[in-house]
Amino acid sequence: MARADRLFRLLTALRMLPQPVTAARLAEETGVSPRTLYRDIAALRAGGALIDGEAGLGYTLAEDPALPPQMFTRIEIEALVLGLAEAGMAGDPALAQAARSAMAKITATLPERVQRQAVHAVSQTYRYERRPAAPAHMGAVREACWNEEALDIAYADRDGRITERRIWPLSVVFLDRSLMVLAWCCLRQDFRRFHLQAMSRVTPTGEHFRPRRVALLRQFIALLRAGARR
Repeated sequence: MARADRLFRLLTALRMLPQPVTAARLAEETGVSPRTLYRDIAALRAGGALIDGEAGLGYTLAEDPALPPQMFTRIEIEALVLGLAEAGMAGDPALAQAARSAMAKITATLPERVQRQAVHAVSQTYRYERRPAAPAHMGAVREACWNEEALDIAYADRDGRITERRIWPLSVVFLDRSLMVLAWCCLRQDFRRFHLQAMSRVTPTGEHFRPRRVALLRQFIALLRAGARR
C-alpha cells in the first residue's frame, strides 16, 4: 500500500475508533506492523496532526489538520446527532457505516467544547420496531440512482406474480417499515413505486438516462404531492 494511502487509513481509524486507541488496534486496522505504525504516527504528528498518547497508553486524535474547522450551534449539533443516528437504524448496513464515519469526521473538526456537546447530545433516537435489513441489491439500486443507469428487475406484485421490468431508478424512500424505489417504468411509460423487498433480481443494464433523473424526480414528487392534497 502506498504510504499516503496508509496514512489516510490511519487518520480515518483515529477519527472513528473509540479513543484512546491502542497501537495494536491501529496496526490491525491499517494492516501494518507495530513498528510501522509508530513511524506513521510520527509522520502524522510531523504533518500537523495533534495526536495525544504513546505506546502502551493508546492514542487520541485531538486535532485533525486534514479537515477544516467547523462551527455549529448547539441545536445544529443536536440535529446532526439525531439525523445520523436515524440513518444508523435505517436497515442498510452501508448507510449505517457511512453515518458513523460522517459523525466521526464532523466531530473531529469541532472545537473541544462543541465536541463534548456532540458526544453528550440531549437528543436520542430508538425504535422498538426496526426496519427489516435492506436486501443485498440495495447497493446496486443506489449506484444506479447515482449513475442514472437503467435497471432490469424481476418484481413480485401483490398477488405474487413476477414481472420483468426495465426501470429508471430516481430515489430510494425510507418508509416506516419498508424501502421504496421511485422510478420511471419503461414498460408502462409512467412513474411507478416499487418495494425494494419485492425485487428478486436487479441487473444494471449499462443504459443511461442522464441527465434526466433530477427533472423526473421533481415531476414525480410534484404528482405525489398533488395527489395527497386531493
